[in-house]
Amino acid sequence: MAKETTIAPASPSSPTVGDMIMHYFNLEGVKHVFGIPGGGLMNFLVDLKNNTDSIEYIICRQETGAAYIADGYYRATGKLGVVVVTTGPGATNALTGVMNAQADGSAMLLLTGEIDQKYFGMGYLQEGIDGGLNINAIFTAATGYSSVVTSGTDAETIIKQAFRDALSIPRQAVHLSLPVNVSIEPLTNAVMSVNTTAYRTNPQGAPVGAVKKAMTSLLACKRPLLFLGNGCRQALTDMSTYNNLLLFVETFGIPVITTADGKGIFPETHKLSLRVYGMADCMWPYAYLTATDVPYDGIMIIGSSLGELSTNSWLPILKPQGPDAPFIQVDINQKIIARSFEVTQGIVGEAGAFINDLAELIPAVKVDTELIEERKQAIATIKKQTPFINPDSYYSNSSPVEPAALMRVLQETIPPDTKIFIDAGNCVGWSVHYLAIQPPASFYTSLAMGPMGFAVGAVVGAKIGCPNQTCLAIVGDGAFLMQGNEISTAKKYQVGAIWIVLFDNNLSMVSQGMDYFAPDNENPDVWKNLYELGNPDLLMYAQSMGAEACKVDSPADLALIMPKVLEQANTKHIPQVIIVDINKNATPPYYNPVYLPKKANK
Repeated sequence: MAKETTIAPASPSSPTVGDMIMHYFNLEGVKHVFGIPGGGLMNFLVDLKNNTDSIEYIICRQETGAAYIADGYYRATGKLGVVVVTTGPGATNALTGVMNAQADGSAMLLLTGEIDQKYFGMGYLQEGIDGGLNINAIFTAATGYSSVVTSGTDAETIIKQAFRDALSIPRQAVHLSLPVNVSIEPLTNAVMSVNTTAYRTNPQGAPVGAVKKAMTSLLACKRPLLFLGNGCRQALTDMSTYNNLLLFVETFGIPVITTADGKGIFPETHKLSLRVYGMADCMWPYAYLTATDVPYDGIMIIGSSLGELSTNSWLPILKPQGPDAPFIQVDINQKIIARSFEVTQGIVGEAGAFINDLAELIPAVKVDTELIEERKQAIATIKKQTPFINPDSYYSNSSPVEPAALMRVLQETIPPDTKIFIDAGNCVGWSVHYLAIQPPASFYTSLAMGPMGFAVGAVVGAKIGCPNQTCLAIVGDGAFLMQGNEISTAKKYQVGAIWIVLFDNNLSMVSQGMDYFAPDNENPDVWKNLYELGNPDLLMYAQSMGAEACKVDSPADLALIMPKVLEQANTKHIPQVIIVDINKNATPPYYNPVYLPKKANK
């Protein structure tokens, strides 16, 4: 949870809207803003220049990348990510990154410049609000809140609302448009807040009676299951709440699964963890969900909307067996409860408060020791099986590198508190399935929207926010080509981020998927050939952007260079890129035969 902040307002003789924005940036603990300057920001750039002692404006290489960097900064630190770009194309370039932050529950404020109001509607270059390109309408549809600061009289109300919405639960992306003339407009009777609790707060409770009912229902089951989504991530950064979660599941022997985007919020090395269910999931959840000797008969979901990737396209096996089997869904957002599956009990509540209430109720519960021990034994039996679809590839030492083996080497070589960012593409499947994440390590994806290039930028923001921790991105070659120019940003600001690039010269998630579902009998390689990337020299590309880069084609080579890579990134602050030549025919664990339709006949 964010701590209350108190700061005295700036007191120039005639404070302006720009002064007011800088005051609230400081009040909210903003230390970095990310973006690209332009004429629509001209007057606000003076405010940023005059406040370089407290706020650093990180100049990125492209506005989408700036938004990804700000998103990574928020995810790694829990602090608001702020993006500042100019009007027109500056604003639209930022759109994908901001929309992705909104979809994944990241707190982000996008501030876009705008032309002088006196030129509205006259065809001024890059006009964004009153012209054909209505920036406010675009971001109203894409974010949790969007507004135009039209004068000094409404500025404070609007900026407070933006912070209130961005830092609500769930977190949101918000947008403010600032006409260039408004930023220097004097404030009338300005009385700026001196602490954040004066204008925003967050829900901190769950209905105790409903918590007790849910706990009673779940504990009456012989084979209950706890399913945690990304909506629990923020709550579980609080160690007291995290320990209460462990206390609850360990007391009653309840196995835990997570969604792919919630991977690692519960330790995957824990004896009660069945790891991930859904996209690229572990094999253990299927065994538990489909057991016939003692059937799975109750589930409690906390912080998941139960979307497609979290449920294997809403596979019915997630529904527990039995006419009165509890299906309990807990979320702060009542709009998503029972959206995908009918529930026996829906609870609108904050995840952390709900988990803490569960722990507080433990002493009042009579523990069935025999049942709990029998259940723990059943879980242990399941976990004697391999969690992997293809364990041979995980233990392979062949060249080129099996992507599963790449994950094994990373598992063995990176520090235990590494922040890992996963891009969109096949790298999601390999990392979700084959890595085992345990706090303090953390694992971040962008699976709500799935934009390529997210992790390429996000890892830079994470390292800026957490310079003393290893921050590493696992990306495909296509995504790396999209946003790899942000390596230059990392170089300029001495940010020792690390990129692991899976090189197969192809958009393989698409080509393999099309070959699986729409094979061409006459030209079996057509899909692979259609989506090749032209064999770019990514080594030279990374070096030209300022990174130290190397290429490996075996697990042994990767293991050999990792200590130096970590040293150069973390102590010399030099961006590091490792191009991994992977087996081009390796298929990620998206096509698990126990879930998917049969492959089309060739």
